[in-house]
Amino acid sequence: MHHVNLTAAADAKFQERLAKASGQDVKQCYQCGKCTAGCPIAYAMDEPPNRIMRMLQLGLKDEVLDSKAIWLCSTCATCTTRCPKNIDVAGVMDSLRVMAKQEGRTRALRSIDLFNDIFLGSVRKYGRVHEFGVGMGHNLRMGKLLKDVDIGTGLMTKGRMKLFPSKIKGQGEIARIFNEVYKLEEAE
Repeated sequence: MHHVNLTAAADAKFQERLAKASGQDVKQCYQCGKCTAGCPIAYAMDEPPNRIMRMLQLGLKDEVLDSKAIWLCSTCATCTTRCPKNIDVAGVMDSLRVMAKQEGRTRALRSIDLFNDIFLGSVRKYGRVHEFGVGMGHNLRMGKLLKDVDIGTGLMTKGRMKLFPSKIKGQGEIARIFNEVYKLEEAE
């Protein structure tokens, strides 16, 4: 089990930034544990969602931003749906990923951060995910070109994955939204 330093001083500015970024008041969490009980990824996390919420209440910025949990969260929103205080836990996790990335705290989880960038780049460019491009791009940049090639070949022969991307109607609008978000991030 991972040990957390509970004697560290709370980082009030971090708590304020998180509240502003996520629009959520994590102090409302009373640790019922429903978020963790419903989380399909909790078993793989170093800190389950309810513990992340408690660490946020205590202002343990370093422990939270350095945790693997914020990167493993799939943002399925089961936690958000189950929360009796209507806290958007998935939204909080998303805001934490953004904050960690802004502070350069992604080195330990390079693969996840890289996948996130490639995935969002695909959505920005095509208006949807091009699975083949995302998989190959990730494998190339991780230096594992032939990883999962057997799975990809099987998906392609069954028509489940396309070799070439297709754009959706309104793709330009999606790219515009991404550009606006990037401008807002740069302004902060």
